[in-house]
Amino acid sequence: MSALIDPEQIAHESDLVWLEDTSSLNYIRQSLDRLPNRRGKPAYHRGGRMVGYALLGPTARSSHTSGTFLRRVFWLLPHDRDSAPDGLYACGAPSEAVDPRTIAPRVKGYKTQRSEGGPESAAMRELGITLPEV
Repeated sequence: MSALIDPEQIAHESDLVWLEDTSSLNYIRQSLDRLPNRRGKPAYHRGGRMVGYALLGPTARSSHTSGTFLRRVFWLLPHDRDSAPDGLYACGAPSEAVDPRTIAPRVKGYKTQRSEGGPESAAMRELGITLPEV
């Protein structure tokens, strides 16, 4: 989940590679995957499609136990809002979703009103919780 990504885990990112234009996407999912190398396009074994991935710099260390590197992978599933605008996520977004405009190397990104599918709910307003509009 995006909220569980510790900034230390992405501190060695040098660049992000986008496989498609994300400007029209309200959100993308991100996860930390254990991969065999610092660079290059990772294998993708989820449903849906990979949208992008992170590259690591030369100072990134592999895990002592597995020899793998933690790298972010960005992806979407067939039932996400871009493919099913009136579907499950017509409003709201999955827990690992972030607005792609808030992502950069070493920056985990965050949810916005756009990624959540509209303005905050009455309950959020009552509690004083707001999301950035970005």
